[in-house]
Amino acid sequence: MFKKIACYITAKQGTFMQQVDNIKECDKLTSESVITIDPSTTFQKVIGFGGALTEAAAVNILSLLPHQQDEILRGYFDPEKGLGYKLCRIHMNSCDFCISTYSCDDVEGDVELKHFNIERDKKMVIPLLKRIMKYCPDLKILVSPWSPPAWMKTNNDMCHGGKLKDEYKKTWARFFCKFIKAYQEEGIDIWAVTVQNEPMATQVWESCIYTAEEERDFVKDCLGPTLEEEGLSHIKILIWDHNKDIIYERVKTILSDKEAAKFVWGVAFHWYGGDHFDQLKKIKEEFPDVNLVFTEGCQEGGVKLGSWELGERYAHEIIGDFNNYTIGFMDWNIVLDTVGGPNHVGNFCDAPIIVDKDQKKIYYQNAYYYIGHFSKFIKPGAKIVKSSCSSSRLEVLAAKNGDDTLAVVVLNKNPEEIEFNMVIENKIFCGNSPARSISTVVLER
Repeated sequence: MFKKIACYITAKQGTFMQQVDNIKECDKLTSESVITIDPSTTFQKVIGFGGALTEAAAVNILSLLPHQQDEILRGYFDPEKGLGYKLCRIHMNSCDFCISTYSCDDVEGDVELKHFNIERDKKMVIPLLKRIMKYCPDLKILVSPWSPPAWMKTNNDMCHGGKLKDEYKKTWARFFCKFIKAYQEEGIDIWAVTVQNEPMATQVWESCIYTAEEERDFVKDCLGPTLEEEGLSHIKILIWDHNKDIIYERVKTILSDKEAAKFVWGVAFHWYGGDHFDQLKKIKEEFPDVNLVFTEGCQEGGVKLGSWELGERYAHEIIGDFNNYTIGFMDWNIVLDTVGGPNHVGNFCDAPIIVDKDQKKIYYQNAYYYIGHFSKFIKPGAKIVKSSCSSSRLEVLAAKNGDDTLAVVVLNKNPEEIEFNMVIENKIFCGNSPARSISTVVLER
């Protein structure tokens, strides 16, 4: 039935994406931990994994020697030698992970956007995107705004919340189109946009507040129609782009309006408000045509180099999200410095890859490998399949790729090794999950 079985493990004991021979076929159950996989029961189709190329990430990458820059880009985006990333999130105007606050049109009252430009993006982000696309020509790029220009807002400030003024809503919608077309002129196609990053969070950095009704009406009356008028109806619109704790109520308000819902392709979400995986399931059951995409998550509070909990948090999130209808996963900054920046308001965070700009050193944290246990083996187009585990000590995600190979990811966050059985189509396999580890079992027919 399976002509080849391979197992790859990353473990706290010092193993990183190492192929091991610890999965054997056996004739009976030998463990209380039984993983059951049903490849005949399939769910959503996966579009891929990725991360954000912020200005901060670009600064860090470009601080390194040329061969080191290529090493990182290849390490993330090469499908064979890297993690096979297919998704990339960028910011329209500045976010906190920039050197300073800026917009693509800071000329007050420029409703015709005559002074719109992407000169800041051309310095670092766009050149790096072009290099990334050599490894991943079919890269899907998601654009998210943290704030409109200050002159379009009620507080006349890109930071500290505030709202988009009514008189500039259509101008702001055209701003999206100008940005997309400017990137097209650079040879870079945009795949999708979110309406607003974290629209319920007033932050000291770039932020802008929308109620659910305001976001609904902006999509319905401005963004959706303007994209159509500008010949950009193929650009996908994702709403929310915030935490899961109140995601259902927020999405329901928007998608219950048919005139707004017709423009909405997906729902974007972050992890900062807790797991709430049941909320994703609730959305999908009520609105089956909408797509769920994780668009941001990081460990806050700066860099904790070598922390094993970092990778475990990513794996737990991915397993919970994809077992509840999520189709894509985007990490936050793909590269940060040893402090967790640069960040122009000091909101330092951690990342899978950390660089020491002075010493020209690259640190691959366990999160890099933990994400890779999914992204390298669950290919775009794969379908999530039904899986379960009799023990709550192991977390499991399984997918069937287009070539009919199965990828089964097993997460063990416990301080001891756990033996398990895996049952697939009446076949029983015996294996073990080392303490504080993640394993990917690949079964080829």
